[in-house]
Amino acid sequence: MEQTQARLFINGTWAEPAAGGSYFPSLDPATGALVGTFAEAGPADVDAAVSAARRALADPAWAGITAAERARLLWRVADLIEAHAAELAELETRDQGQPLGVARDVSVAGAAEHFRYYAGWCTKIEGAVAPVSFPNTLHYTRREPVGVCALITPWNFPLMIAAWKIAPALACGNTVIVKPAEQTPATTVRLVELIERAGIPAGVVNLLTGGPDVGRALVGHPGVDKVSFTGSTAVGKEIVRGSAANLKRVTLELGGKAPSIIAADADIDAAVAGNLQGGLLNSGQVCAAYTRFYVDRRRVDEFTDKLANAASGLRLGNGLDPATQLGPLVTAEHLAKVDGCVRRAVEEGAELVTGGTRADGDRNLERGNFFRPTVLAGVRDEMSIARDEVFGPVLPVLAYDDPQELVPRANDTEYGLAAAVWTKDLATAHRLAADIRAGAVFVNMLPIPDSGAPWGGFGASGWGREMGKY
Repeated sequence: MEQTQARLFINGTWAEPAAGGSYFPSLDPATGALVGTFAEAGPADVDAAVSAARRALADPAWAGITAAERARLLWRVADLIEAHAAELAELETRDQGQPLGVARDVSVAGAAEHFRYYAGWCTKIEGAVAPVSFPNTLHYTRREPVGVCALITPWNFPLMIAAWKIAPALACGNTVIVKPAEQTPATTVRLVELIERAGIPAGVVNLLTGGPDVGRALVGHPGVDKVSFTGSTAVGKEIVRGSAANLKRVTLELGGKAPSIIAADADIDAAVAGNLQGGLLNSGQVCAAYTRFYVDRRRVDEFTDKLANAASGLRLGNGLDPATQLGPLVTAEHLAKVDGCVRRAVEEGAELVTGGTRADGDRNLERGNFFRPTVLAGVRDEMSIARDEVFGPVLPVLAYDDPQELVPRANDTEYGLAAAVWTKDLATAHRLAADIRAGAVFVNMLPIPDSGAPWGGFGASGWGREMGKY
């Protein structure tokens, strides 16, 4: 696959950044090789993209088409994603690092499914007639587009998360400006190229690449009506402050520290296999990853030993290698952060059972950002590893004595995005799912969102819900 040099996409045209703007590189996290160079948008580019999106809102080419026509456009995008699935999966792996199977079966498939799902909603968005108290008066409501939406996406699943923001915004008749994370812009650029090919009118979808300054300019721009952001809690708070000037609507899908409860009656082998995937999918770089494992004390040693054996046997490598089970972390800076979290955990008294080191000694891995899958035992609730989001391949195990302590301990966090319960007992599953304060509770399964189900959290995990009718 050739290197990419990507420009900005504004008002239906691929353009150089204004005022002789610069380009920045994106590197393959497995090899350090250059994936491509991408335009660094400046203030004039942000103004141009917002102006284009505002004009498109009133342009009959977009505002005047029927809901059924919008549905066909979105369906066409899904078809194009599927037609280019192999290319998109390889590009996602090279730019982000996830194994090719994850890129193909989760990222690309999920992106296509979101466009198809929201194509179906285009013709089902309805107003209502209200029985008001005034005589001989008909009162009805219409669902109108919010307006110009700034969609700011993260680096962990750049293609799929771009799709789950773009598709519903277009289904409702909005116009959008997409700003992907500067670490992983490649597949978002390719997605916008496919959207252009599908025939979306000029100005409806705009693309600005660049660093945090681009995001700040969008968030503060008076011509933007809505901000949808997925990323860190710290940046989410900054977005709330920046969007206040014109009272933008804001949706935030932020961090998580998902508890995974392994009940006394759980199938330990199934729980180990499920939690290994739930904790290490995309090398743990998942906001809903299982990151606190609460195990009945009578079974904690068995669970820990089996989890460590399974984790230590995973094959690290370049995601393009079919044998790879665990890819690299996205950047060297993030690798250093994860390494520091594990070192601090050991200093605080956690027992390092397996992993806990960079993969520096392996000649096949030394150029990449690889961290060995890590299992920590003897973890206590007050330790930083049990409270802070690590976003890496780190699995802390905590013991419990009384099932009555599980809900208070699981809820003792600033986050509330996801949780998991592993049990054979239906009553236990329903009770814990109802009492744990999380936007989604998964029972005996992996934490993978679905286009038809609401997604979002409580507290520091964000505001609002995405997907489904939300």
